[in-house]
Amino acid sequence: MTERIDEESGGGIDYIEVEESERFQGLKRMQRSFVFPLAIFFLLWYFAYVLLAAFATDFMSQRVWGDITVGLLFGLGQFVTTFAITMAYVSFANRKLDPVATEIREELEKAEVRS
Repeated sequence: MTERIDEESGGGIDYIEVEESERFQGLKRMQRSFVFPLAIFFLLWYFAYVLLAAFATDFMSQRVWGDITVGLLFGLGQFVTTFAITMAYVSFANRKLDPVATEIREELEKAEVRS
């Protein structure tokens, strides 16, 4: 990453240049490549649940065991899916995103100390 002093502000780091750097753009691409597919999956899963609840009431009201219905299991599945996606993202961020973000931050801190 190149360090450029911002002449207009009398010194400092050009954060626009940092944001436009290949490394930062790669970090954003990596994050989006994980988040967008999971968001789309979850929204499809959620809308399927809502549409089934609204239009397939016979299916959703089928008893599976005692008073437990298919709709109840799908509803609980929404919570399970939310927690699973959250845990997957935290794991992904810890393994892939955080090391790169830490390197960028450390370089910026060193550059700020020098300026």
